[in-house]
Amino acid sequence: MRVIYGINKIRQARVAVVAMGVFDGVHRGHKEILKAAVTRARQVKGTSIVVTFWPHPQLQESLYSLEHRLHLFAELGIDLCVVINFSRHFSRMSAVDFIKNVLVKKLSLKYIYVGKDFRFGRNTQGSFALLEELGKKYGFKAKGFSIVKYRGRPISSTLIRGIIKQGKIKEAQALLKRPVSILGTVVKGTSLGRILGFPTANINPHHEVIPAEGIYAVRIIFKGKRFVGACYIGKKPTLKLLKKVTGVEVYILDFKRNIYGESLEIQFVKKIRSDKKFSSLEILSSQIRKDITCVKKILLSSS
Repeated sequence: MRVIYGINKIRQARVAVVAMGVFDGVHRGHKEILKAAVTRARQVKGTSIVVTFWPHPQLQESLYSLEHRLHLFAELGIDLCVVINFSRHFSRMSAVDFIKNVLVKKLSLKYIYVGKDFRFGRNTQGSFALLEELGKKYGFKAKGFSIVKYRGRPISSTLIRGIIKQGKIKEAQALLKRPVSILGTVVKGTSLGRILGFPTANINPHHEVIPAEGIYAVRIIFKGKRFVGACYIGKKPTLKLLKKVTGVEVYILDFKRNIYGESLEIQFVKKIRSDKKFSSLEILSSQIRKDITCVKKILLSSS
């Protein structure tokens, strides 16, 4: 998948089939729109394009970072992604001008797929109805998708963010229709894990929503290869630290490579237990050993 950053770098595409939206989380409802665009592009021998925005237009906390979303778009078969910087200047552009000068003139739009509730343009005046109306004038077809529900509940990124923060991994996974995951870069930490006999990779998440504090059985994706391990999210209550900050660490089974500065994806499978304070490092080390045994039972039996 090619990625273009900014309106001015856009070049006309052959039979552009556009899916437009923030697509934060790329959940079940988003996937329906994106897959439809890919399918139509293949049918008409055109180009499937995602037009998305960063940062979030509603200034909301992101469920997934831009990098993470781009990775998921590519997995779904999108040919091209146009990332528009949602600046104050851009926010003043009218919906009509955006359709005429960006979607039609720059992309040669032929089909556009959006959620029926999607709004865009200055003061959010743009709507699916406007796309339908101007489609007749400029020669493109618009298709709107209704909100997808799961067990009677409308699926939204806001709903999923809250569920992940509560540590309800299975429920969030059902709404996403894929594993709950975070993308992050490996950074230097306190080396406590190494001292305890379980060297961990400290993760700096890429603007991602983090699950509730605790210990999780996880799968790790690194350079296209899959590993298994345990992830700790918490403030290290057993240690006497001057500043208590929630950290993310992952212990990767049978892995000894130096990966400082590398990015990896952590996919959460199951929460093992909540975080707690232990009376000594020896007792903490013993508990970690039990956690690893539990992780092996969960992941090796399900792999």
